Amino acid sequence: MRGFLLHPDDVPVVLTLRQSPKLFRQRLHTISLGGIACNHPRAYRRGMAVEMLIPSLGAEARYPGYVAWCQKQQDGYRVGIAFVDEQALFGARMGEQVCQIQHFCQAQTQAESPDADLETLAQQWVSLHAGEFSEASLEASHTREILLPG
Repeated sequence: MRGFLLHPDDVPVVLTLRQSPKLFRQRLHTISLGGIACNHPRAYRRGMAVEMLIPSLGAEARYPGYVAWCQKQQDGYRVGIAFVDEQALFGARMGEQVCQIQHFCQAQTQAESPDADLETLAQQWVSLHAGEFSEASLEASHTREILLPG
């Protein structure tokens, strides 16, 4: 199983059901290319076809995937969205980088000063973290990943 990137909580995600056949658990294990883990207020069953939308990135930031796992959290659920299509995975991974940069910039401007240069902060994030989003890093076991339960 490949790695799951943890989506930042301060960047909203919308999950909607898609009209696609459900994937069985074993099939998710063998065909998933990796995915995104996000917090969500409702639970989803493993194998359900969903579309992940990140509103702050615009209407085109839609990524079709399948629920790989869903874990109860204190304030909702953590949902692992697996991608079985390379284009969807690539788009979601690029979208996640933008979300991570947004999160980093917000944290830095709150911690330092509101006058911080966003382009400089974005370049700083890229120099520190862009390698974590490479395909090789996502396949490595030491990457920030959450494995499918049982």
